[in-house]
Amino acid sequence: MPLSDDQNSDSDSSRLSESTVSSSDTEYSRQSFNSDSSSKPSSPASSPPKVITFDELMAATRNLSNWTLAHEIAVNANFCIKHEDYPQNSFAGTVKQIVHKAFWDHLESELSEDPPEYKHAIKLFEEIKEILLSFLTPGANRIHNQICEVLDTDLIRQQAEHNAVDIPGLANYVINTMGKLCAPIRDNDIKQLKATDNIVELLRQIFHVLDLMKVDMANYTIKSLRPYLWHNLVDYERTKFQEILEETPSALNLTTEWIKESIEDELSSISDESSSCPGADSSSKPIISPTLVLNNGYLKLLQWDYCKTIPETLITDEVRLQELREKLNQLKVIACVSLITNNMVGAVIVDVPDFTDQLKRISLPLLEGMNKKSFDLKEALNAIGVQICSIVNKSLSERGLPTLSEEMQSNLMGQIAHIVEKNNPICSLIDKRIQLFMRSLLALPSFQKCMPTMPGGLSVIQTEIEFLGSQYASIVNFNKKVYGPFYANILRKLLFPEAAMEKTEAETSSN
Repeated sequence: MPLSDDQNSDSDSSRLSESTVSSSDTEYSRQSFNSDSSSKPSSPASSPPKVITFDELMAATRNLSNWTLAHEIAVNANFCIKHEDYPQNSFAGTVKQIVHKAFWDHLESELSEDPPEYKHAIKLFEEIKEILLSFLTPGANRIHNQICEVLDTDLIRQQAEHNAVDIPGLANYVINTMGKLCAPIRDNDIKQLKATDNIVELLRQIFHVLDLMKVDMANYTIKSLRPYLWHNLVDYERTKFQEILEETPSALNLTTEWIKESIEDELSSISDESSSCPGADSSSKPIISPTLVLNNGYLKLLQWDYCKTIPETLITDEVRLQELREKLNQLKVIACVSLITNNMVGAVIVDVPDFTDQLKRISLPLLEGMNKKSFDLKEALNAIGVQICSIVNKSLSERGLPTLSEEMQSNLMGQIAHIVEKNNPICSLIDKRIQLFMRSLLALPSFQKCMPTMPGGLSVIQTEIEFLGSQYASIVNFNKKVYGPFYANILRKLLFPEAAMEKTEAETSSN
């Protein structure tokens, strides 16, 4: 779908809420009539063609939330939209249900009159026509003309005056047209519409499916716009940050400190390696990779204390990074519990069906909110230990084998409860392996889609950690694209101060 077509659907997509929808929605356009050989490029009829810059587009929003939304679309490959409604037991949901029922009941009474009253039905078909037309690309002249002909409300009114309007026939045309325009995921909805006999119920369901099709259109638009938005958002965010930096020179202070800490960590690591190698030349200046320094800085964000202010260049991703850290902490605990259980009763649980899935099912709800200060991790771990013992004993009993002894259960639960202790060896081991996986992920080229080898002990959480890893890599890669020049200047000054000084002096003398 061309860019101009996507922009025309903005009025629809702006009314929809964020969430998730099926990936098959991307197969939206399926009929050849959407591209007429005789059609000409067209523009919105309400105003003459106008070329606007991306900056003007963003400025027109007059709201930082739209910038944030654009950033979310660009960095989150899974971002899409779904149709949402008020909960039925909510006040708003109850009011909506009452109002809608009153409307459809009134419509049914009008159509049941003798002769029928078509006033509201005609208004519905007029609205349906506008919705169907909004789904078309500018080049779809043939289907556009056909919809306008069949759903010509002036003609329908004239027919109604002579009691000659064919409401079921019009509804059937609408359904067939929807079937041509809808995404494959809506095929079953179209079949259900064709099986509905009651005309009022049919019209009500038609509007419901049209609402779903609006969501499909919005998600197709998002998918189509993402590469364009990603490229332009990089330039936009970089330019805006440069403007902030010119107005506020201290706007990179926290970022500089973050990179400086990463350099110090790397120097400390090199120093430890040198001290363990007696033949190493301690007088030579260590060579540090700027890429490695930056990647180490990104890794620190997965263990960041978000009570502290995050580096300025990562503010737009703070919430995402915080959520990633929280989910990784949950997965770390589950991996620790799995490793402890396998070490202590591995021979017993090998025949327990779907033990890994059961472990995740009982652990995730109990670990929900574990990053809150009020959360009692030890209590949650005790509950997980009790559940594991119960699952194992139940499996042993079903196989006619003796259950775990009280001492074995106590030891297992005790080891699991010790995860909460600082510097717990199992926890430290799992944490290092998660860090190793994430480090390997950042070292891959951004275009490479395959995942690095999963370190031992993480197989129980492999699916989940790969999913989080892809989100994390997307955030990091986009951040590097936007703020790479700023990071390069900081790294140059911190790693190569002499060269940076010479460059500054040369620029000063030339001026």
